[in-house]
Amino acid sequence: MNLTRRTTLGLAGLLATPALAQTFPSRPLRMIVPFAAGGSADASARMLAEPLGAVLGQPVVVENRPGGGATIGAQAVARAAPDGHTLLYGTPGPQIVNPYLMRSVPYDPVRDFAPISGIKRAPNLLAIGPQVPVTTLAELIALAKARPGQLTFASSGVGSSSHLAGEMLKFLARIEITHVPYRGTSAALTDLMGGTVTMALDTLSILLPQAREGKLRALGVTTPERSALAPDLPALAETLPGFDAAPFNYLATTGGTPAPVVAKLSEAVQAILARPDYRARMEALGEEPTPSTPEQLAETIRAESARWKQVIEAAGIRVE
Repeated sequence: MNLTRRTTLGLAGLLATPALAQTFPSRPLRMIVPFAAGGSADASARMLAEPLGAVLGQPVVVENRPGGGATIGAQAVARAAPDGHTLLYGTPGPQIVNPYLMRSVPYDPVRDFAPISGIKRAPNLLAIGPQVPVTTLAELIALAKARPGQLTFASSGVGSSSHLAGEMLKFLARIEITHVPYRGTSAALTDLMGGTVTMALDTLSILLPQAREGKLRALGVTTPERSALAPDLPALAETLPGFDAAPFNYLATTGGTPAPVVAKLSEAVQAILARPDYRARMEALGEEPTPSTPEQLAETIRAESARWKQVIEAAGIRVE
């Protein structure tokens, strides 16, 4: 049966058996975003909540639970009833990087969550100031090796995805470049264009327009392969095999939630992400939809965790 047609039947149709209907009573779902309102994760969660509620036939309410580097919101999901009514809008923080960045987290990053589906991957871009005398990643690496510690990379803060992407570049290229953390992307972008810092690995949707205008020079995207959002740019992995620093977002629920409920939630999310209108909205924001089964998402989380553990430990990064 066509997945999209099945999900238009609502949750009652998807959970037709009495046992499943009893497991998943009809009441609003909470989608917890572990960040303050107004950011990228919050906007993406709200964009998903409305069609998800329509598919399920019950409201999906977005609830912001910021604080603790995303651990407060994640803890709320971990401690909720395992019935599929409390969802985590996940970013790399709660399950993937926080267990290695922080001394401890108030939940088990694997056992306390049940993966539902991937949502999106947002390719980052490696960009340099126009005054830097290189045009390729290979040339940038050679310059960094000739001037150890003199080249700098900007980030939106310690432990941010832009910081970790820079550390991955250092790790795989075996170069010494100096991290310069900022309070957000805006100030970092200003200094990058002004030549105060050498480079940044940050959001494609922010850096690419500046590169198109000649204010920056784009060297490549951080996805394993070239991105359909910027097909003319190489993937950094073409020069540095294994480079993959494109943050992805996903949906999870409380660990112990019955597998049939998780599966049906996953089907609903996958159907939404397959819709041409929804995909077009995501691509306009510089994001690639990444629908997956619960099993595929679990494997992605395991692989991402292993990769970032290696980078974080090599760099000796800690956030309190």
